[in-house]
Amino acid sequence: MSNNSKDNSLDDLDLRILSRLQKDARITNVSLAESVNLSPAPCLRRVRELEKNGIIKSYTTLLDPEKLGWDVSVFIEVRLERQVESDLRIFEEIIERFPEVMECYLMTGTSDYLLRVVAKDLKSLQTFITDKLAGTPNVANLRSSIALKQVKYKTALPILNIS
Repeated sequence: MSNNSKDNSLDDLDLRILSRLQKDARITNVSLAESVNLSPAPCLRRVRELEKNGIIKSYTTLLDPEKLGWDVSVFIEVRLERQVESDLRIFEEIIERFPEVMECYLMTGTSDYLLRVVAKDLKSLQTFITDKLAGTPNVANLRSSIALKQVKYKTALPILNIS
């Protein structure tokens, strides 16, 4: 990584480290260093620098939603009555409080927001939509699509084509 903290250009080693960490965030520093052909101390320094610069935002564990009873995945398009900044901010603050909302995007086009929501079953989805989402201030219209099957899901960005 460049020594200039304002220059976030990444070199090949940084990219290899990031690619490897995306595949296995629990990898030990020694194994990570080995896999990118670097000694452990400089590898750890690079990882810490990537964290400090916000390139590595956090480490997490991915769970299987169905094994935990979250069998319904739905995409909900939300249209607001008004799109003024204060109303957008209020909507976003409220959405942050709903644990069922896994993702929320401010959109262009016919909808203002696109949500990805999980639910235990259709009854709990109905309760979420009618009791929580539809009651959110400034919501004018909701349109939902239930996912029948997840064809592809990934969290890793396409950094390198390293196997």
